[in-house]
Amino acid sequence: MQPALIRFVASVWRSRSAIAFLLLPLSAIFSAASGIRRTLYRVGLKQACRVGVPVIVVGNITAGGSGKTPVVMHLVEELRRCGLRPGVISRGYGRSGYQVREVRLDSSVTESGDEPLLIARRTGAPVFVGRDRVAAAEALLSAHHDCNVLISDDGLQHYRLARDVEFAVFDERGVGNGWLLPAGPLREPVSRALRADAVIANGSIPDELARRLSSRPIHCMRLEGSTLFRLADRRRAGLDSLLGMHPHVVAGIGNPQRFFDSLRATGLAFDAHAFPDHHRFRIGDLRFGDRRPILMTEKDAVKCSLFADQLPVDAWALQVDACLEPDLLPYLKRILESVHGSTPY
Repeated sequence: MQPALIRFVASVWRSRSAIAFLLLPLSAIFSAASGIRRTLYRVGLKQACRVGVPVIVVGNITAGGSGKTPVVMHLVEELRRCGLRPGVISRGYGRSGYQVREVRLDSSVTESGDEPLLIARRTGAPVFVGRDRVAAAEALLSAHHDCNVLISDDGLQHYRLARDVEFAVFDERGVGNGWLLPAGPLREPVSRALRADAVIANGSIPDELARRLSSRPIHCMRLEGSTLFRLADRRRAGLDSLLGMHPHVVAGIGNPQRFFDSLRATGLAFDAHAFPDHHRFRIGDLRFGDRRPILMTEKDAVKCSLFADQLPVDAWALQVDACLEPDLLPYLKRILESVHGSTPY
C-alpha cells in the first residue's frame, strides 16, 4: 500500500466521515462474520487446540501496528528471568507463502517477515511462522523440546489456538472512529479487549478509551533506547553522536509519527521519511541526494541491512526496549504455576 493511500485510509478511520458511512454496510457484514466465528468457539461448536505448553497471546483489536513486537521481546526476556524457555510464533506478515517455517538468524525477510526476523535476531529465542498458529506451535515444540512456554505475536483473533494469558495492546490512536473494518480500524468490538487479562498502553491512550477499559488492569509501556548500531558492521554508537548532523530518519512501521516524536524529544533535528508498515525497502528508497547519515527503526534495519554496504552514507538503527509499569509479574507467576505447579517467589 502506498504512503498516500495509507494516509488517506488513516484519515477516514479517524472520524465518522461520509466515506466511512458509505463503508458501514461492509462493516456490518464483517461484524456478523467475525461475531459468528467468536460465538462458535465460545459455545464449543468449534474447539480451540491446546499444544501442551502455556500460551501467551499479545495482540490488538485494531488494524495496524500498536507496539506488539516490543512487548513480545520484553516477555521473552522476563520469562527467561523466571527460569522458563520461551518460543515465539507469528503469522509472519508480508512474507511469501503460508507454510510453517522456522526463522533462523540468516533467514530472509521474504521467508520470515520482518517482525519475526527481528525477534529471532534480538532475543535468540526459537521463532516459527505460519498462517496456522496451531501448526506453527506444534512445529516449534517438535523442533525445540526444551521450550516450555509460547508467545504468540498477534493472534488475538486466532481462536483455534487455546491461550492462557491475553494482552491487548493499544497506542495513542486508540480505536479511531470506533467502527469495524473497513469503515473503521477495528478488527473486533472494543468489548473484546475486556476479555483480555490486561491492557498494555503504548504511550498514552485516549481518556475515553481508558474509561471503557477501566475494568481491566492497564500497564503503561514506554520504549527506551539511546544505542545505535551501524547496519553495515553492527558498530555501536550513542544517539547523541548524530546531534548536529541533521540525519534522514526513516520509519516503515505502523505508527511512524511515534518514532519521529520520540526522537524529537531527545533534541535531535532531522528530516522525516515515513513509509508503509512492512515496506520492502530498496536501495533507491534511501538515496536522498546528500551525504547526511540515515537513522531507522530496528524493524526496518532487518530489511535494509542487506544492502547497507552499498549505500554512500552511514545507515544506523536505534535499539529500543519496552519498559512496563506495573510489570507483568502476576501473569508470569500464573504461567510458572502452570508449568511447575508452584512459583519460586
